[in-house]
Amino acid sequence: MTEWIKALYVRLLAGFTALKSQKGQGLVEYALILVLIAVVVIAIMTSLGNKTSQVFSKVDNSMVVKP
Repeated sequence: MTEWIKALYVRLLAGFTALKSQKGQGLVEYALILVLIAVVVIAIMTSLGNKTSQVFSKVDNSMVVKP
């Protein structure tokens, strides 16, 4: 009877260890996805930065009241 309990304990311990590593792996995957999204957003904002600045300047100039 004690051998059966010991075997069950070892299996449960191995299962919990596997769950811990999977949780860590999932966290790393989410972090990599977030980094990839951040890099893409930064690249888009860098390429569109000058264009959006020009658009805002045009809007600002058109809103100025001319005497």
